[in-house]
Amino acid sequence: MKEIYTEIEINAPAGAVWSMLTDFDRFPQWNPFMKRFSGNLQEGAKLEIFINPPNSRGMTIKPEILEYEPGKKLRWLGVLGVRRLFDGEHSWTTEEINEDKTLFIQKEVFTGLLVPLGSGLLKNTATGFEMMNQALKEETEKEQ
Repeated sequence: MKEIYTEIEINAPAGAVWSMLTDFDRFPQWNPFMKRFSGNLQEGAKLEIFINPPNSRGMTIKPEILEYEPGKKLRWLGVLGVRRLFDGEHSWTTEEINEDKTLFIQKEVFTGLLVPLGSGLLKNTATGFEMMNQALKEETEKEQ
């Protein structure tokens, strides 16, 4: 098992951060990591996401939503090929620090037989998370 954990404080209300995160049509304009994102936000639904980690050509993943708490949390499971080879459980969480400041947490737990072989991909993914977090901060704060 490997985990990537990132967080960033955003000078905006939690509702504004969540609104930016779930306005999927705008992702190509500001999000350097997740270039396309579509699907219905409900447990059990499938998403279609084009991720573009640094130093890669990018790939489309089709994870299933495991948990959706509007305004607070979105968690999904992506599987590469067959289950338990290289699975990633990804989540976004917003926590209100105060009415004008939000903590955004983005993390992913990778499990499966091939995870030990994916250190380069995991490093690039961690960098992609950091890039997305910073872009989310800048874009959301710009609109306040």
